[in-house]
Amino acid sequence: MFPKVLLQAPALTHEKSLKTLVENRTIFSLNHCELNIFETYEKSDLVPLKFNDLVVTSMLRGKKVMHLFDTPQFEYLPGETVIVPSNVEMKIDFPEASKENPTQCIALAIDNKIITDTLGFLNEKYPKDGKNNLWKLDQENYFFYNNIELAGTINKLIKECMGTSITKDALADITLQELIIRIIQTQSLKKIENEIIDVTSPITASINFIRENIRESINLKQLSGKACMSTTSFYRSFKRELGMSPIEFILNEKIKFAKKLLSNPKINIAEVSYATGFEDCNYFIRLFKKYEGITPKQYQLMNFSG
Repeated sequence: MFPKVLLQAPALTHEKSLKTLVENRTIFSLNHCELNIFETYEKSDLVPLKFNDLVVTSMLRGKKVMHLFDTPQFEYLPGETVIVPSNVEMKIDFPEASKENPTQCIALAIDNKIITDTLGFLNEKYPKDGKNNLWKLDQENYFFYNNIELAGTINKLIKECMGTSITKDALADITLQELIIRIIQTQSLKKIENEIIDVTSPITASINFIRENIRESINLKQLSGKACMSTTSFYRSFKRELGMSPIEFILNEKIKFAKKLLSNPKINIAEVSYATGFEDCNYFIRLFKKYEGITPKQYQLMNFSG
């Protein structure tokens, strides 16, 4: 799974300004969206919450337990996002909330018209390759980790909503369009992570090829051939679909495979480097640290001790 990226949390409400200790709400209303910042300072269970519009929620601080749809309850932590359709009630537990350890979460309610208009614009002007492969929000794929691109867009939108610029509505509308694109790309990546096959996408064959040949050196020409596309068209289609280049995706897959190998405490780092298609072990170590924040050896020792 791709590592999750934390959002920039706004300052907490001053204690004297709190209206309630459970889901204290601060609202910033714009033309096509409403930013809600919720803070909770005491343990609570099954607190109901519902919006008239589709809402994008992201955790900033602390921990919640979500009860949503007919699925089992799940923990909700910083670096994670949940989208909830309009008029769907969520119920929320706050098992650890206190004045010393409050929860903080944003809920961004988005006007349905800007969602419909954005999807229509994308499908008309920037259609995806493949039959019936449309830009659309997958409301069943509602929980995912923030990646760098998604987190950056949400941070930008929070800043615009909380700002005082006379152009903030216009800037927010542009950023809302970007947010919709980033969510769809993140949902597509999650499907691939969970090995859910999308037969409508021409890049599916190339993704299967990457996984089947993860130990080898893989180039763009091989991948575009699997997709029956020119290298230029394939690169553009891949990045449009997933929000990252084919090379970035290959490196992510290689690091994921390396982490599986490192679960063996007896394997050495040079063997892992070679097995994932890196002839230069030092490059592999630098790349692994860039993605995971620690060296392969540190990851191996941490995994083994755990």
